[in-house]
Amino acid sequence: MIQLLSSVWALLLGIFLLMVGNGMQATLMGVRGDIEGFSTFELSLVTSGYFMGFLAGSRMTPEMIRRVSHVRVFAALGSLMSAGLIAFPMLTDPWSWTLLRLLLGFCLSGIYVTSESWLNDRATNATRGTLLSAYMVAQTLGMVAAQGLLNFGDAAGYGLFIAASILVSVAFTPVLLSAVPVPAAEAIKPMSLRQLYERSPLASVGTLILGGVFAAQMGMASVYGAKAGLSVQEISAFVAALFIGSFLFQFPVGWASDLMDRRLLILTLAAAGAVSCVFGFLFQSSLTALLGAALFLGGTASPLYSLFIAYTNDYLEPDEMAAAASGMVFVYGVGAILGPIVTGQVMDLYGPELFWAVLGILFLAIACWTAWRMTRRAAPAGDGSAYLNVLPNSSTVAVGAAYEWYADAAEEEGDADEKEEDERAG
Repeated sequence: MIQLLSSVWALLLGIFLLMVGNGMQATLMGVRGDIEGFSTFELSLVTSGYFMGFLAGSRMTPEMIRRVSHVRVFAALGSLMSAGLIAFPMLTDPWSWTLLRLLLGFCLSGIYVTSESWLNDRATNATRGTLLSAYMVAQTLGMVAAQGLLNFGDAAGYGLFIAASILVSVAFTPVLLSAVPVPAAEAIKPMSLRQLYERSPLASVGTLILGGVFAAQMGMASVYGAKAGLSVQEISAFVAALFIGSFLFQFPVGWASDLMDRRLLILTLAAAGAVSCVFGFLFQSSLTALLGAALFLGGTASPLYSLFIAYTNDYLEPDEMAAAASGMVFVYGVGAILGPIVTGQVMDLYGPELFWAVLGILFLAIACWTAWRMTRRAAPAGDGSAYLNVLPNSSTVAVGAAYEWYADAAEEEGDADEKEEDERAG
């Protein structure tokens, strides 16, 4: 294990620092936007701009890599991202921020594609799951650490934006000095939405709705905190609780996923997410209650994405997995663009407390859709296959690698069962 992780330490360290910088600016958007007098709806457009850029980057980066190599793309996007972070306090109007967030989303998506390509190239069938898990842990810990750093500066000034820019710039140093070139990424045509729906109606529609949940949750949480009158320290704790929950819940969800019908687990998590939103709505005056609700909110949303990927895998052939990965990321991206806009509009019209109501309704929609689909289709034969944590902000490379890991695990399990039957027969 130690030898394996030491071979990719530069990437893991770089991703950790990158997520610290990115996590700082993501939360700063809500806090500084409120200081500048932006409306909730304007801030929702800023948030959606990020996911529009992320979706565009996931589609365009593979072609960029083929033309100029992944290292050059990695460095160029890193420089643009660092420059964009410094520009935020200089251009304090909603439209400039929306364009800057679009740029950051594009850059970060491209950075994910290149770094995950390198990681996947370093992996073997036996180590792919471990490396992907370590990569996701580095991402999550970086986002949590970012919230603590927000308390060491003034959100109304330049310092925190400069600090985020410095962290992003430094993040690329260990990677660029030690990166081994990887094969050029292939441009993969995604499955059509109809084909993806035919393979798994539950996962395709569920992922679309979940995109709205996760984007609204992560992008609008700081906006909600600022509009609700929370201090910077309280907002940072609130956002950190979301990421801590997403990290902690992956382990019990993964354990349960290997023991039960995944559809039932999806239904349970979606219902739990809806209940956590009701709790947050009813007890918003208590910071402790808010942190508890955020912990469960993050803990239910993030594992759902991994479950949808694992569930879809049971209906795919090996040669369909790369296309399905691209299709799933696209569907998630569409939901992620729409989620913050809807949430921001409702909060703008009826008050910030409706943040919880919108998320609760979306969770309830996932639960109802899952319950209905359970009456229309039997559980797949491969529903007991292993579970791998994949964060919703992963690129097509990580999602594709996860599908590949599932296929390898299923093949190994089949070989083991065949060997056991042969031994019994002998």
